[in-house]
Amino acid sequence: YLPKDIVVAQEFKAGAESEVLPVDQCPPDAMILDAGPDTVKKIAATLENAKTLIWNGPLGAFEIKPFDFATNALAREVAELTADGGLLSIAGGGDTVAALVNAGVSDQFSYVSMAGGAFLEWLEGKELPGVAALKAGG
Repeated sequence: YLPKDIVVAQEFKAGAESEVLPVDQCPPDAMILDAGPDTVKKIAATLENAKTLIWNGPLGAFEIKPFDFATNALAREVAELTADGGLLSIAGGGDTVAALVNAGVSDQFSYVSMAGGAFLEWLEGKELPGVAALKAGG
């Protein structure tokens, strides 16, 4: 999957002037701070056929408006699909949880974990040191 469009700005601050551009047309002096609306639509359409979603990381600089658009829009879409019973939604990582809280949907996912890298390692089936110590009685 490749994004279709991006949101770029010259400054990393709230309310910064920004523009939506095709993914291959980012000016060298600009920052890519969010996914664009066409990219959001493409991802949302893909999610409609998904049965399980594992989310680790926001789509943009969600902490600063207007660069929270893509993350918020997709988080709400995932929450709706989960509520409808068609999607198992699993999210992990501190930034991911903060993004879901920002979108107002952290309690609407099937499972949310604060662990980031450890969350991914657990999903891979790796033994985590803390869990191994508990199993050993330590």
